[in-house]
Amino acid sequence: MSSPTPRPAPTGGSGEAPAGEREFRLRSIALSAYGPTVVAAIGAGAMAPVVALAALDLGATPSVAAFTAGLVLVAELFFAVPAGALVHRVGERRALLWACAVDGLASFAAFVAPSLPVLMVAVFAMGFTGSMFLVARQAYLIEAVPFRMRARAMSTLGGVHRIGLFVGPFVGAPLIHAWGPKAGFAVAGVAGVAAALLVWFAPDITAEHEAAERAARDGAAERGTPVARSTLGLIWAHRRTYLTLGLGVLVIGAARSARMVLVPLWAAHVGLSPSATAVIFGITGGVEMLLFYPAGSVMDRFGRFWVAVPCVILLGIGLLLLPLTTSAATVLAASTLAAIGNGLGSGIVMTLGADNAPSIGRSQFLGGWRFVSVVGGSGAPLLISVVTAQASLAAACLTLGGLALLGTGWLGYWVPRYDPTRH
Repeated sequence: MSSPTPRPAPTGGSGEAPAGEREFRLRSIALSAYGPTVVAAIGAGAMAPVVALAALDLGATPSVAAFTAGLVLVAELFFAVPAGALVHRVGERRALLWACAVDGLASFAAFVAPSLPVLMVAVFAMGFTGSMFLVARQAYLIEAVPFRMRARAMSTLGGVHRIGLFVGPFVGAPLIHAWGPKAGFAVAGVAGVAAALLVWFAPDITAEHEAAERAARDGAAERGTPVARSTLGLIWAHRRTYLTLGLGVLVIGAARSARMVLVPLWAAHVGLSPSATAVIFGITGGVEMLLFYPAGSVMDRFGRFWVAVPCVILLGIGLLLLPLTTSAATVLAASTLAAIGNGLGSGIVMTLGADNAPSIGRSQFLGGWRFVSVVGGSGAPLLISVVTAQASLAAACLTLGGLALLGTGWLGYWVPRYDPTRH
């Protein structure tokens, strides 16, 4: 591959971007585009550390408590495709309001849960919100942001989501200290209400596109042109994209998830305290947050390849180096390398999805795209469990790191072929 050179976005017949595009600034849509996401993420961040603790307080064993905490990821996998279908059916704004309502009710139910089954159902329901927000926000940004700034918009969406998850535990900590673990659910409930208010008062920029999409579908039906009306039908129509570029996205999701599982396990394996592991996660989280906007800028200027491939390479190398570490400093070094890769990949999955989403059925496609990513994220911990049980934790690190590096070849081949900045 030749050295990167800036690639202009597709333009009109004049060869120049319209004046409105040249003058566009992300800050002009910051509150409406990113406000609900960061607020909802703060609630999710406040809730995440207390789910297992609340389950233990209700009599769960440690294994059941861990399963309860993992129900959010299971729910995201379960709701990814339905989230896209719902956004397509009722519109982005209404879907977000419904998601906020579900989040608020589920958070309240978890806060007052009298038994473990009630808590588990509430936590599972809260997984609906995560998928809904990301799919709906993607649809919003595709409509609101000029193509030449798409990657920066998507990487910023991923960045503010991470910022919210990072800030959330600090917001919830004083309340949790005063009233116990369940106070984290109260923070999540308040965040859901605040996010709903932001959605309610923000302009509904996607309404015009949704009306045009319905008109286009109706017109196609009148002309006898085949239209994939169901979500599964649309996903099937785009199966080649899912089976080529989508498999690369699955690799990215798996590498990211493997890092989150393997780093704390290896830290415990070499004798680091939980507080030392928390400091490592805090430092690496800060590194990731510094990189989200530069990552989007690289994608917009040079192409998606120059983020997708380095992201997975660095994640893979970080995992491969982990079994060589024996101290807090060396674990931090390997984790930081992986974090740089993860930070460079901010928004890459959403950008690739936005680039390939059809105008008709956009939200349905994005729901399927989210599903592919979550499959990779949820499959990695299972693979780690199997390899660790059959061999060792070091073998799991080497296996996942090796698979990540193999996946870079797949990404390197397919990403340029689906990159609209190269055509």
